[in-house]
Amino acid sequence: MTADYPALAKTITALTGGEDDVVALMATVACEVHHADDRFDWTGFYRVVAPGLLKIGPYQGGHGCLTIPFDRGVCGACARTETVQLVPDVEAFPGHIACAASTRSELVLPVRDGHGRLIAVFDIDSDRPDAFTEADAGALQAILDDVFRQV
Repeated sequence: MTADYPALAKTITALTGGEDDVVALMATVACEVHHADDRFDWTGFYRVVAPGLLKIGPYQGGHGCLTIPFDRGVCGACARTETVQLVPDVEAFPGHIACAASTRSELVLPVRDGHGRLIAVFDIDSDRPDAFTEADAGALQAILDDVFRQV
């Protein structure tokens, strides 16, 4: 099954409308996105907790890395540049952090609050190579922008 992004966006909007607690929003988004597509093996947030440092937030799937500096890995690259990281082959990404040996491709998106400040990155891992598309990135970024503008 692949994600039906319009239906997913509608569900997430219904579940999160009016909520301003960041952890509650992250937990809901991680759960809904994770179960929307069988390509998604690990789905979750890494929160900006200090300058140059990410710490694990709500997620679905196996264990994640607890902390990630901005200068390491795909999540760090997303946080550092505040741009989407679409990685078809994690083995080819310099400095990739292997939190799970099964990960083959990764999509990481910046998460901004209502003031445009980076508050987290949203990380999706797949055990399939080249699992993600620009369409996935665009649809998921739109969902994140909609949800987190209320905080």
